[in-house]
Amino acid sequence: MIGLDKASVAFGPRTLFKDISFSVPVGRSMAILGPNGRGKTTLLRALLGFQPLASGTRHAPKVAGYVPQHGASQAKLSGLDVVVMGRAVQLGLFGQPSAADREAAEAALVQVGACSLANLRYDRMSGGQRQMVLIARALATGSPVLVFDEPTSALDLGNQAKTLELLDTLRLRRDFAIVFTTHDPNHALAASDDVLLMMPGGGEIHGPVSAMIEPDRLSELYGVPMRWVAVNGPTGETRRAILPAFAGTEAA
Repeated sequence: MIGLDKASVAFGPRTLFKDISFSVPVGRSMAILGPNGRGKTTLLRALLGFQPLASGTRHAPKVAGYVPQHGASQAKLSGLDVVVMGRAVQLGLFGQPSAADREAAEAALVQVGACSLANLRYDRMSGGQRQMVLIARALATGSPVLVFDEPTSALDLGNQAKTLELLDTLRLRRDFAIVFTTHDPNHALAASDDVLLMMPGGGEIHGPVSAMIEPDRLSELYGVPMRWVAVNGPTGETRRAILPAFAGTEAA
């Protein structure tokens, strides 16, 4: 489980969030949405213990698998070497990876379908390939908690779909507590059970995805009218997506 209890974070006179409480148990996935500057990344940092709390309590395991929004280039390291870095807590400060650590890293690459990246240099990978390696690194920690900061940012639509499919596969295994931030409510529909909305005027609300991802709430969240549209799914089934009614479109 990972969560916060009556937690607050402030930078000088500015309070990003105050007395926020929520928890994500193992077996659930939560998406966090909010406008730019509202503090989504700071909230993740608070969850992970990177950001001190002004008040309140953090509940989290000692180790969490974390996929940052912008991974470092890790020049000249292979994909497998990057994944092995997920074993750092087990290794200690001066420990060297054992055969068991490398096996755990290889197993993580298998889970994300990225075995072909094991010997490829990380700094020569595409954005989508790097994301698969970073997700494998998070899995290699062995933690039941996985935290993703905008896991589809800077990815093309095909790699977004691949990443969301992987997140949903991990969700459906019910072996992890998963938290991820996103700007796209359709990502929440695709890969979460619950949603936390960080409202623009302050305050947060959270609940099941079916209650949080709806036009009125999201129109208030983003300050633009939102509407449901019907789209064809990958096998021809009809699905619902939620889109902004930008200038030139008519809200349904």
